[in-house]
Amino acid sequence: MEKNHQKIHTGEKPFKCEVCSEEFSQAVYLKTHQIIHATHKPYKCEVCYKGCTPKSELVKHQMIHTGEKPYICTVCLKGFTKASDLKRHQMIHTGEKPYICTVCLKGFTKASDLKKHQIIHTGEKPYRCSVCLKEFAQAAYLKTHQRIHTGEKPYICTVCLKGFTQATNLKSHQIIHTGEKPYRCSVCLKEFAQAVYLKKHQMIHMGEKPYTCTVCLKGFTKTSDLKRHQIIHTGEKPYRCSVCLKEFAQAVYLKTHLMIHTGEKPYTCTVCLKGYTKASDLKRHQTIHMGETPYTCKV
Repeated sequence: MEKNHQKIHTGEKPFKCEVCSEEFSQAVYLKTHQIIHATHKPYKCEVCYKGCTPKSELVKHQMIHTGEKPYICTVCLKGFTKASDLKRHQMIHTGEKPYICTVCLKGFTKASDLKKHQIIHTGEKPYRCSVCLKEFAQAAYLKTHQRIHTGEKPYICTVCLKGFTQATNLKSHQIIHTGEKPYRCSVCLKEFAQAVYLKKHQMIHMGEKPYTCTVCLKGFTKTSDLKRHQIIHTGEKPYRCSVCLKEFAQAVYLKTHLMIHTGEKPYTCTVCLKGYTKASDLKRHQTIHMGETPYTCKV
């Protein structure tokens, strides 16, 4: 017993696995390890019949079925089935991040997270989509991407039943139903449901227009506005009226035009109740009631 203990201090590991060459300080550790390579897994779960090696793994596995979580965090009282999971969780409270990236010095609580992160620096993308051949740095990204091809939308809104490929997209969508707008502009105090909408809005105050037309160099805050503008240069009119076949450059123009055929006039004057197809026409009309004459002859 004492001789075995001394190997801890000397680092001696005389027992080597013939399959993977991993070394051990004691024969009993080697014997336990060799079960991994054996195809036979003698310890069976009575619930799902999964085979485990060694027996200690079966004991841990059975906690999945019993719901038992014997390892409790003393800070937040969250329970875990394994001591290693508890130890990793406690790093959240201590702020400990023992796995450090040698390039940017960013710390991680798990070695696996560090390994995923390091791909950013190498530019490596080992996971390739078998359909469109697009490559990804992480298997999780590939899995999410593949839903585009399969049409799978596992994240369902419980209110309107709309499906989403990612949990984050579902979370963003659910704000529509709650009416919550947690992102506020520090300049004009306008509120937004999503951070990305706030970011786009802030460009108005900063005067930033990152999307530039390659023809006339006019700048835009949104890619959708740039795309809409570019039709001016191409002369393209992809939106056609199904009644008179007149074509339009933008969907909004077609929508306004269709009101001629339907007779719809959604913009109504609150004074005389006269209706208009466009908000600009209503605004122009209202100057009659206000006595406003904005256009003056300078001669």
